[in-house]
Amino acid sequence: METAYEDFFRDLVITIQMNILELKERKNFADPEELPHIDVKLLTYEEVLSILRDSADEFKIPKAEFGL
Repeated sequence: METAYEDFFRDLVITIQMNILELKERKNFADPEELPHIDVKLLTYEEVLSILRDSADEFKIPKAEFGL
């Protein structure tokens, strides 16, 4: 069962990172009125990654192993 949790966590981190990259690319071509929305989403995703990194430190989980 532990492997399923590890796979889930890796998938979660990868998905968040892919969403960040997609938003950064979209920001280059976005209309000016879309930019605040994109910036807020980017900030939110970055905050989630920060929380995951802090939790990994707290529980002594190797961050690099999970792409953090």
